[in-house]
Amino acid sequence: MMTRALPQTLIQRMLPAREDRTAVRAVLQLVAGVAFLTLLAQVRLQIGPVPFTGQTLGVLLLGTAYGVGLGTATTAAYVALGALGLPLFTGWQGGVAHLMGPTGGYLVGFVLAAALLGALARRGWDRSYGLTVAAMLLAEAAIYLPGLLWLHGVLGGAWSHTLALGLMPFLLGDALKLLLAVGSLPSAWRLLGER
Repeated sequence: MMTRALPQTLIQRMLPAREDRTAVRAVLQLVAGVAFLTLLAQVRLQIGPVPFTGQTLGVLLLGTAYGVGLGTATTAAYVALGALGLPLFTGWQGGVAHLMGPTGGYLVGFVLAAALLGALARRGWDRSYGLTVAAMLLAEAAIYLPGLLWLHGVLGGAWSHTLALGLMPFLLGDALKLLLAVGSLPSAWRLLGER
């Protein structure tokens, strides 16, 4: 019985690796992805206990372009290294205290979103605009769900207060980041001559 090969991820298609250098390439891409997330974390606007940053855009792009394995490993490495004290988080901060603060759930959500996006990309959801929108919306939910649960645990009080601080101020900005990611990914496949 023949098995159908899974489609390549965008990064595999753009940067094909020789068999003897696959591990080296993966490590270099992981390091580049962590650096990318770190830089986007510094693009921030502090609007309450949770800042508006560029990290979400990075997660959307990396999770989809890198695929489930490398995308999940990259975002997990970013969170783990930041928790260990490397200054990777917004404001060049790091440490477990930062991870345990109001943004900890969102950071965990980044890993979940990258895994989800990578799995959906392997099924071709990053090749059409409609499916990419659906994938990105699911990924945003994967970020917001643990983020809001964690924030509510940190803040306490009414859920309306948690939503006012941890969801409502970010919807427009996240919609713009989502549109940027949606415009980039299927377009990149089209430039490569694939759909």
